[in-house]
Amino acid sequence: MKLYNTLTAKKEDFKPIHKKEVSIYSCGPTVYNYAHIGNLRTYVFMDLLRRVLKYNGYILNHVMNITDVGHLVSDGDDGEDKMVKGAREQKKTPWEIAAYYTKVFLEDIESLNIEKTEIIPKATDNIEEMIHFVNGLLEKGFAYELEDGIYFDLSKFEGYGKLSKINLDDLLAGARVEVNQGKKHPADFALWKKAPKEHIMQWDSPWGKGYPGWHIECSAMARRYLGEVFDIHTGGVDHIPVHHENEIAQSEGLLGKKTVNYWVHGEFMLVDNGKMSKSLGNTYTLQDLKEKGISPIIFRYFCLNAHYRNKLNFTFESIQSAKVSYERLLKEVLKHKDGEQEIPQEVLGEFVQNFELAINDDLNIPKAVGILWTMVRSLEKSKEVYKVLMNMDKILGLGLDRVEGLSKKFIDKDQKNQVTEEILNLVQKREEARKNKDWKLADSIRDELMQKGITLKDTPNGVEICQ
Repeated sequence: MKLYNTLTAKKEDFKPIHKKEVSIYSCGPTVYNYAHIGNLRTYVFMDLLRRVLKYNGYILNHVMNITDVGHLVSDGDDGEDKMVKGAREQKKTPWEIAAYYTKVFLEDIESLNIEKTEIIPKATDNIEEMIHFVNGLLEKGFAYELEDGIYFDLSKFEGYGKLSKINLDDLLAGARVEVNQGKKHPADFALWKKAPKEHIMQWDSPWGKGYPGWHIECSAMARRYLGEVFDIHTGGVDHIPVHHENEIAQSEGLLGKKTVNYWVHGEFMLVDNGKMSKSLGNTYTLQDLKEKGISPIIFRYFCLNAHYRNKLNFTFESIQSAKVSYERLLKEVLKHKDGEQEIPQEVLGEFVQNFELAINDDLNIPKAVGILWTMVRSLEKSKEVYKVLMNMDKILGLGLDRVEGLSKKFIDKDQKNQVTEEILNLVQKREEARKNKDWKLADSIRDELMQKGITLKDTPNGVEICQ
């Protein structure tokens, strides 16, 4: 199995610390509001990684934290805590906010067929571990105290920026953090914030009442539940330049060694080829999709059509196309379930082998989906194919066993109007590529269409779209 390691910027053979056990830490949600589909794409990727590892026979010890304190509204150290801000705006206590949105988040990931991790700790249950961690950094000279809190001293840590490839000196010009006049460097970050009396969330500490910084949470909880060194740390690419750089600085500063062997990150989701943001009103939730007739499992299928390290562009046309493709796949699965043909085992074995090669090549799920589609379309209808499909679905998590409830009417439903404008545009683009003898682009488009359940037949009279 190969994984792309952000730290080394290359694909590497995965070699766990222990032969058959894998330790993973995944940055979980800050539970002050609903998770949007961009957030959820990251957890679909996390789930696919889990499933591939388990498919390969590994036992997992996987931690995904719940951030219910400490996450400030910006990368600087002068903003409000997101939980406190959310509580004020929604006129509830932070604990009520956390309990409600944690429940909603766990319901969301369940509806997406995302497996729960083995451990789901809350930040507020680990305050003592964080205080102990900060104290250790002070004792080792990696931190210093100011009037408003305890800060990490980046000048004492060599190699800051090795994950994001950012030069520390460049941060001076970028001013991604507000300048606190007491800081030794503008990029020094808060480990612990001293709280004013009116602050809602605060705990006793050696430095007075206060609350943790966001970054210290993950370092402290990873160490508590996974030990000093663990295998894989996952998250979104937005975590790389600040949160994960700071985690590395804290953990390696305290322990004096590398603490994570593989850093694996999922790319952004775009909306209409642009950034997802509240100001643009395009931070859609699963509930928003449900109201438009798109089930969570359709969204999961949509996510599988792009590699986790590639940006994925969401449009309502593309999600509708995914719905058509998924429903078409269910029909094909049902035909195989009722099929009577015998398929040679060496033929099935070749499909399984290619599927396994794809999933183990840095989670190349789009290629794996294409292999699945080729199998269901090219082979005679057979119960043996159905069994292979069920095994493949242990990775994809698409609920293909749902075909039990489908009727013949669903199979024979007229599909004439299901060739969307997006598919027609892709076919036209492929034809242009063929005319220009750009065979690589033409093959790439053909594979993309196959993932959507569309196969093309080149005839003397032109291309024929097969559904």
